Parts: sequence; C-alpha cells; structure tokens
Amino acid sequence: MLREIVPAAVAVCETTRRFADSFLLREEREALGRCVPKRLQEFAAGRACASAALKQLGYPRCPILRGTNREPLWPSGVVGSITHCDGYCAAAVASTAAVETIGIDAELNAPLPEGTLSLIAFDEELMMLSDLPADGVCWDRLLFSAKESLFKAWYPIERQWLGFEDARVTFVPQNGTITAQVLRPSSSELFQHSLRGRFTFNHEYMVTAFVISGSVSRAPVGSW
Repeated sequence: MLREIVPAAVAVCETTRRFADSFLLREEREALGRCVPKRLQEFAAGRACASAALKQLGYPRCPILRGTNREPLWPSGVVGSITHCDGYCAAAVASTAAVETIGIDAELNAPLPEGTLSLIAFDEELMMLSDLPADGVCWDRLLFSAKESLFKAWYPIERQWLGFEDARVTFVPQNGTITAQVLRPSSSELFQHSLRGRFTFNHEYMVTAFVISGSVSRAPVGSW
C-alpha cells in the first residue's frame, strides 16, 4: 500500500508479520523500557521495517533509538517515518539529499470512536466530510490519519507539537491526493505553503503520507 503513494526516492517496507523482541538490538530494547507485550511487538515490527527500508538505501543494521518525544532517531543523512496499527506496520526512509521530511500513518479502515470527530475536524473540514462519496473508506478516520502524517513530517523540522486544530486538510478522492495547510507560524518555508500528500486504502487499512522536498515544498519528489 505505502509503495503506491510515495515517490521512487523513498525506500519503504511494509509487513503484517509479528516480530518478537529478540529481533531488537540491545540498545533498542533498552530504549523502549518496560511495556506490555503488544507494544513490544509493535516496536519490534517498526524497527524491522525501518531496518529493511534502510538496507535499501545501503545502510547496515544499526540501532534506531527514540528521541525525547518517542520519535525515531535516524542515521545521519536519513529522514524517515514509522507507523503501525493493529496487524500492519510500515516504514519509509529517504536520503536528506532528496527529501527534507517524511510523515506516514496507517489506520484501520473503520469509523472513529463516537465524539472524536469534533476534536479533530473544523469548519470546512466537516463540510467536506459530509460531501464526500461513500467509496469504501471511512473519511473521518482518513482525516485523522492525514493529520497524524502531517505532524510526523512537521515535528523533525519544527520540534514542536502540531495540534489537530493547527492544520486544515482537503481530500481529492479522484486521484488520492491530500492538500494540507498549516495554520500556525513556522520557522521553515516548507510549511508556509499548501502541502501535497497522498492516501490509499483497502477494505481493512488506510495509509497516508506526506513526502516534502526541501527545494519545492508544494511538489512531489521523484516519480509518483
């Protein structure tokens, strides 16, 4: 799924496999700390996908630790993003020579819990959702996913939280694109223009992605 919506410059790995903690390097296991078995399996799957994607860029297996806000810490010269939901995990990485930042998110293709939509959607977004066709995708959950992907692309650049209220998202169902506008001030030119993302889905999952170039933030990188 993810391969369909990111440029050729981005290396990806997706899996529905379960991974035991034995896959993790010692430093990764120590960085995770105490956690329930489900979280441990998710973390191991995420590192497995990330390592496989890095291998496509020519990087050997190395610890992928966590920053102060649990973001993955990539090798020098690499940007990337990891996502997982129940039964699915993916990672996307690219060279900083080609891509400035990446954000991806995967969710179950199911409606949001009752009462959640009013916390993540605002004004014209609510109108958009009401007008979208029933195409086998839960648009409310897709909006959540798109904003999660946008935050993951934003955070490594700005090092600040981006709230759901701080962005507006529009979907174009005909070609699976996302247009996003960040409403809060940004120190980077990257987020001072409308941003283009992509989405795809099947009956079980949905995936969203923002891959942002440092040179032309409003255009896709490489071949879609």
